[in-house]
Amino acid sequence: MAKADFPTVEQLTQLQIEAVARWHQEPISNDYEGIEELVCQQHEFNYRLWHEEDTARSPSATDQEIADVKRAIDKLNQARNDMIEQVDDAITRCLTEQGVVASDGAPINTETAGSAIDRLSIMSLRLYHYREQLEREDVDEEHRLKVEQRVALCEQQHHDLSTSLQQLLNDLFNGVKQHRTYRQMKMYNDPSLNPAIYKSNTSS
Repeated sequence: MAKADFPTVEQLTQLQIEAVARWHQEPISNDYEGIEELVCQQHEFNYRLWHEEDTARSPSATDQEIADVKRAIDKLNQARNDMIEQVDDAITRCLTEQGVVASDGAPINTETAGSAIDRLSIMSLRLYHYREQLEREDVDEEHRLKVEQRVALCEQQHHDLSTSLQQLLNDLFNGVKQHRTYRQMKMYNDPSLNPAIYKSNTSS
């Protein structure tokens, strides 16, 4: 089992679910500490990304508005990926502090815990907005049935991913799986690696 001082997946997902609902009613805030603070910060970037993506697809959006939103999305997505790494780094520190050493030859998961937490963040946003659709009065029964089916599917996926993540954390803290932080190493935001940027700079 994961150590008592490391939050359970249920606690982390509840944080995400409650934050989504709260942030739709009041200003974004983060009053947590430790790993929960990092998870909440990462969740905030997903929250902001979600609504920027909605704006980008508005039929009334001008070319300038779309360009501005695209730049905002790029920055938020980079920040979100940075936070995945920070969450994984925090797990590494926690494992080190507790003296957990993975056994020789212990397997490595195909997805890090930080990435799974990120996916659960997105799923909580998807669930909130699908459930919001059920409250609309301007839709027919066919629309409502479609949304209900998707809510049920999202709930199942959320449950499955939550269970898998808890199993992964248990394995990490029991030393039967190795934990690593995988660096995103995005190229498009690096002026020295993105040809569209460095070629433009040399030609100007």
